[in-house]
Amino acid sequence: MRARGLMTSPVVTVSPDAPVKEAARLLVTRGFAVLPVVDADDRLLGVVTEADLLRNRLLPDPRELIHNQPPEPIPPAPSEVAGVMTTEVVTATPDRHVAELGRLMVDRHLRAVPVVDGDRLVGIVSRVDVLRTIARDDDAISRDVAGHLSAAGRRRWDVAVADGVVTLSSEGADETDRHIATVVAGCAPGVVDVRIRDDAAGR
Repeated sequence: MRARGLMTSPVVTVSPDAPVKEAARLLVTRGFAVLPVVDADDRLLGVVTEADLLRNRLLPDPRELIHNQPPEPIPPAPSEVAGVMTTEVVTATPDRHVAELGRLMVDRHLRAVPVVDGDRLVGIVSRVDVLRTIARDDDAISRDVAGHLSAAGRRRWDVAVADGVVTLSSEGADETDRHIATVVAGCAPGVVDVRIRDDAAGR
C-alpha cells in the first residue's frame, strides 16, 4: 500500500499571501491539523499548523493587570501566512509505503505528511488515513487478499484473517510459492502480518 492509495487529492491549500485569519478559518471549519502552502504552480512552500497560528496571538492573562503588573510585550503578529508558516517540511513521494509513512509520523510526531511529485504538491496523508487501513474489517481484508492471490495465479490458497493477521495455507506449496504469497498478501491494506500455515499442522 503506497501513499498514492491513501492520500487525499486534490488538497485544500492556502497561498503565502493569504490572511492568517483565512488559514485559521480553514483549519477550524475543515477539521485539519495541517494546511499546505503553495504557489500558483502548486509548488509546496511550507505548511501552516495550529501551533503556527497560535504563536504570538494569545493575549496575557488579564488577572496579571489586577496588581498593576505590566504584561510581557508581545511581538507584532504577522498578518499573512508567509510570516507564520513552517518552511522545513517533511514530505513523502507517491510511492512511499504506508508502513514507512506510519513510522515517520510516529517518530517525528507528525499529524499529516504532504505528498509531492518533485516539488509539486499532489496529495496529503494524515494519521487518520493510516489508521483507516489498520481499522479495516477482517472480512474485507480476506476478500482482498484472496483476490490478489487469485490474480497471481500460481496456486489456490486458503485465507484466514484475524485482527489483520493473515494466515495462508496451500497443500504442496514450495518456498517460492510461499514467498510470492507472502509478498502478495502483504500488499493488501490492513494487513499487519502474513503467516504461512504448515501443511502438516493444517491437516
